[in-house]
Amino acid sequence: MRAFSFYLLFFSLSLFVSSAFANEGSGLTTSISAGDTAWMLVSAAFVLLMTPGLSFFYGGMVRPKNVVSTMLQSFICMGIVSILWYLFGFSLVFGDSIYGIIGNPTTYFLFKNVGELPHAVLSPNIPFLVFALFQLKFAIITPALVTGALAERVNFNAYVIFVVLFEVFIYAPLAHMTWHPDGLLHKMGVLDFAGGTVVHMSAGVAALIGAYFLGSRWTHNQSKLVHSPANVPFILLGTSLLWFGWFGFNAGSALGANGLSALSFATTHFASAAAMLTWISIDLFRGKKISMLGACVGAIVGLVAITPGAGFVTVGSSILIGMIASGVSQIAVHFRNQLEFDDTLDVFPCHGVGGIVGMILTGVFAQENGLIAGKMALFSTHLIVCVMVFIGVAVVSYVLYWVVDKMIDLRVSSEDETRGLDLSLHNESALSLEEVVSSES
Repeated sequence: MRAFSFYLLFFSLSLFVSSAFANEGSGLTTSISAGDTAWMLVSAAFVLLMTPGLSFFYGGMVRPKNVVSTMLQSFICMGIVSILWYLFGFSLVFGDSIYGIIGNPTTYFLFKNVGELPHAVLSPNIPFLVFALFQLKFAIITPALVTGALAERVNFNAYVIFVVLFEVFIYAPLAHMTWHPDGLLHKMGVLDFAGGTVVHMSAGVAALIGAYFLGSRWTHNQSKLVHSPANVPFILLGTSLLWFGWFGFNAGSALGANGLSALSFATTHFASAAAMLTWISIDLFRGKKISMLGACVGAIVGLVAITPGAGFVTVGSSILIGMIASGVSQIAVHFRNQLEFDDTLDVFPCHGVGGIVGMILTGVFAQENGLIAGKMALFSTHLIVCVMVFIGVAVVSYVLYWVVDKMIDLRVSSEDETRGLDLSLHNESALSLEEVVSSES
């Protein structure tokens, strides 16, 4: 079908865009903080920049013949998820709660009642529209993270359909349960400041299942070729943009220019720095040379791990979190290599495992109710929730992959994979003509 049904769906939904709704309704207030609003606008822009950063990060890590395809898989989410968010995605996450599991899709359908006035509960000091735009950026990058595990063999049209289903059936329920005041996990007492479960665990586990569902790349499974990054400077550029954007990701989750945002800013930075140094130190201990790739991956792991606890732990604790997560993720990468499981860019060992470690350590180091404060409840809750989220996302994502594969082949043909997805799917290439001819010979 070449994703015909998907594009037809979007064309049909676009007919609703001309509908007009008043930006007035219950829950809205009139008190706006100019400083908080300015910071949240900047934070939203920071987080949006993370998706192009991820494109460079992933694009630099794959082989040259798949650079364009891999980068586009991340970049396209900025378009798909934005329209979904306007239509009903925001409402699924922050609409009136249905049994604490999902929001009512009609509450903010087509951004009804989402305007310049603040919301008394969700955005008391900033326009509700700014809050919606900030949260949109989280929804954009989450499915983009999954692409690293599917790289070099996933059918682009099938992936587009998966993004839509992922947002509706995985991201929206999990975000609602975690961040909505009436959400199931929120009422359980879960502390997820900026997306340890919502973003990183969901993407990491979905990536793990996707790698299993697709199977290994032909070159990985048959010819045993060593995977070499296409462009290491791209990896550094992507890491830099992600690190920069992560300040909006975490510090912006304070929803204001205040002391909490300052703490989150600091913990984010120091966790990443500690994780980077830990990663390359472990490489040295194992007899490997220090590499730019290792330094960048280590930095990202630290950013992932501190995300759930950024506003709940001290700066000193954030350094420990970065160090511990870096070590555990290194072990996970090594274990994945031993199994020869083809998670192309180690999404699960870095994001999935990093998110799990971050959630558990938030239960340990949270200043008010963590283990270090002599309290056990939060730690126990986080352990239980990590298991629940892992199983839930694994089951649902497998079903989604299965459904998409029944609609359109999820994996490209062996011929297209061998030629490279850039040319076979997009008729574009990051290579010169001479390099293309050489790679095909």
